[in-house]
Amino acid sequence: MSTDAPVGTSPDRYVAMQRSEEFIGLRKTLRGFIFPMTAAFFLWYALYVILSAYARDFMDTKVVGNINVALIFGLLQFVSTFVIAWLYARFADRKFDPVADRLRAEMERGDDA
Repeated sequence: MSTDAPVGTSPDRYVAMQRSEEFIGLRKTLRGFIFPMTAAFFLWYALYVILSAYARDFMDTKVVGNINVALIFGLLQFVSTFVIAWLYARFADRKFDPVADRLRAEMERGDDA
């Protein structure tokens, strides 16, 4: 395909949309949520692994009956995963999806980006 094709052709429309301020802002918004949340989760997970490896006495501390700190931290890994998924769903519903839906509708209608 030639590089001087009109903007109305599909590949050029996608490139134009990708370069649009609205799309760039959408990507920035998404990255603003995903990167910090991913870093926070990995740090939390690394803390669990490091404490399990190097602070065995602390992790073996009994809390209630046979339930120790390590078990609680392990279960909290699941809880934090579900909380992050819930937070992302709320974030996407409020800030990401409306803009993405509008951009998709523009592309489907054939509007220039």
